[in-house]
Parts: sequence; C-alpha cells; structure tokens
Amino acid sequence: MLTYPEKWQHLPERFRQEGPRRMLALDGGGIRGLVTLGILERLEKLVSERTGLKLGDYFDYIAGTSTGAIIAAGLASGMTVAELVEFYRSCGKHMFEPAFLVERVKYFYTADPLKRKLQDVFGGDTRLGSGKLKCLLLVVTKNVTTDSPWPISNNPDAKYNDRSRTDCNLQIPLWQLVRASTAAPVYFPPEILQWDPDNMSRTFVFADGGVTPHNNPAFLLYRMASDPAYRLGWKTGEQNMLIVSVGTGAAESLGATAAAPNKNIVSTVAGLPGALMYGIQVDQDISCRTIGRCTFGSRLDRELLDMVPRQVQDSMTLEEQNAAPMVPLTCDLGSRFLYARYNADLSAEGLRAAGFEDVNPASIQKMDAVENMETLLAIGGKAGDALQPVHFGKFI
Repeated sequence: MLTYPEKWQHLPERFRQEGPRRMLALDGGGIRGLVTLGILERLEKLVSERTGLKLGDYFDYIAGTSTGAIIAAGLASGMTVAELVEFYRSCGKHMFEPAFLVERVKYFYTADPLKRKLQDVFGGDTRLGSGKLKCLLLVVTKNVTTDSPWPISNNPDAKYNDRSRTDCNLQIPLWQLVRASTAAPVYFPPEILQWDPDNMSRTFVFADGGVTPHNNPAFLLYRMASDPAYRLGWKTGEQNMLIVSVGTGAAESLGATAAAPNKNIVSTVAGLPGALMYGIQVDQDISCRTIGRCTFGSRLDRELLDMVPRQVQDSMTLEEQNAAPMVPLTCDLGSRFLYARYNADLSAEGLRAAGFEDVNPASIQKMDAVENMETLLAIGGKAGDALQPVHFGKFI
C-alpha cells in the first residue's frame, strides 16, 4: 500500500495502490486530431466492453501535445470520445481553419476563438491541480522565453507542484495550459503565463508544443512516470507498465533524388517543418519500441520492420518474418514496458489500402483543412480496427 499524503487526496482512490500502471500518449497534428479520435473510439469501446470504464478512469496517466493536449485534457476531465468529436465538429473551424491575413492580425489584438472554446469546455476557473481530473495529465508546451520544451503535469510530488511555492504549476488554469500547447504560430498569438503574481520574472511566453522534440510524447511520458527526478517513480517492467501511443496520421515526404538533386528544392524547404515533425515522431516511436516491448505498430523500415518480438526462423523471408506470430506475452522478455502504437498511413498507398482511394493525399495530410473533418474521423476509425485485446496483455 502506498502512502497517500494530503497532496494526493484530490486524485482517485486507485492511486493508493501500487501498479500496474496504464498510460496514453497523444500526438500533435492540428485538425488531424480527428484521426486520433477515430482510433480512440475503438479503444474506448474495447476498454468499456472489458472494464466498464471511461478512458480517463482506465488510464492512470495521459499525455498530449498541441491538438493531443486538447484531447488528453478532455479525457482526463472525464469526457467521452463522442463529446470530444462533437467539440471538434463545432469548434474545428474556429481553431484550425486558415484565416485571411487581416483576420490573423485581428487575432493578435482583439480575438482568440480557441481561448473562448477552451474556457467553455474546461471551465475558466479549473486549475491543473483540480480534483476534476480523473488521472494524471501531462501537457507538452514550448517556453519561447527560455527556448526549451516545458512538459507540465499534475503529479503532486513533482518539484514545481509544491503548493507552498508561489509559482506552483498546479495553480495554472487548465484551459490556459492547453492553450499554451496549441498556440500554433501564425494562427494564434503565443500564450503568456505569469506563474508568480508577485514576480514578473516568472512570466513566460509559450508557443505550440508541437515544435518541440515531443510532438509524439510517448517516450517523454515514460521518463516522467519512471525517472526519480520527476518524483513519481512508477515501477517499470512488462507486467507493471503499459503505454498506448496514438498518432494523427503520417506520411513520408519524398524529396530530391540522385538523378535530379535540385528537383522540387523549393517545395522541400517549404515542407521542412512538417518533415522535421515527422522525423521526430518516428524517432520517439523507435525509442519506445527499443526500450519497451512493442505489441503492435506499423513497419518502420526494411531493417527494423515493426520491432514486434516474433517467433521467427532464419529460413523465413522478410515478409514471413513480419507476419510470424508474436512471442506470447506470458514470456517476459525483460523490457521496461508494454507498448502499442496506433496511427493511420496518409500516403496515397496507405489510403488506397484502407479503402480511401478517392481521398487526395495532399489535402488530407494538411493540419488545417477543416473540410476534411469527417474523412479524417473515418480514416482514424479504420486504423482503429487494428486494436486487439492481445496487444494489452493482462492490462485489459
């Protein structure tokens, strides 16, 4: 039995018990957060059928970056996936649709539609340390003032969550923290947060958490749950920790070739931020599959395959190895955690394979094309069909 000091009293009873612990990590990606929600619809159904719980009650720790922060905060607050889908349907145009230049200028001085919507959903007075949250929550932000990623959680034992501090993180309004994580450059002004009302030096400017190395926050979530520096210290191991990671859709960007090294060089430079975000997401995914035991995930490349431990033989071809049965989870391989990664392939080939051959890849890959909302949700739902109870072992 864990000690349960006063500072943990606002969290649910289950935190009194030692593990196993279940965690959920949600990528950034603008309006493509609807892909995430499509996948989460299937996850919610599976969890409900097996446990009768909402996702915010099933998972002990939920992390999100940018659009993933909106979803993570919603789930942690007890919202259902259907409620979050409705939020995106009603507010997506206000949050993500490209504005005309004059409107963008206006946003910087007079209007912020995302701010109003987040206050409506989470409450203007709800704090990060509020008892309204059903689980631990991690929101990834980018502190522009210090030029560094700032992952902020409601872990009561964290150094900067000491309520005796005048700059305690738990006093931050939840809507404002989420707004800081979603402050995409050009679309919305940066978020300014003053930690200590009596000390202006503790005032910082924040921008979209998606421009940090943690647009996929899964490996960061593992660190913050287990490393002693974060003062949570959850026990690791395949029987003790599960991390489910959900993306917003992905597709490789093809650039110049050896035959034409200067071809499309302008478009390549223009697409550099998206390409960097894609590369970072893949790298974080590989880190999780290396340290953790992957039970499901798409093939990474021809060398790594999907990194799911399989019952293979030397005589098997590459295709046969990738289709071989998974090593049963009853056989503990000594990894730090179980790990499943769900995402949708938004390339032309991936869309055709999923039955969306009429969808324009260039359009669906955009992070601000609100006209694609229903299609994105359907694509996520199709990707979510891959969820199987076997991926979760004893955790479900």
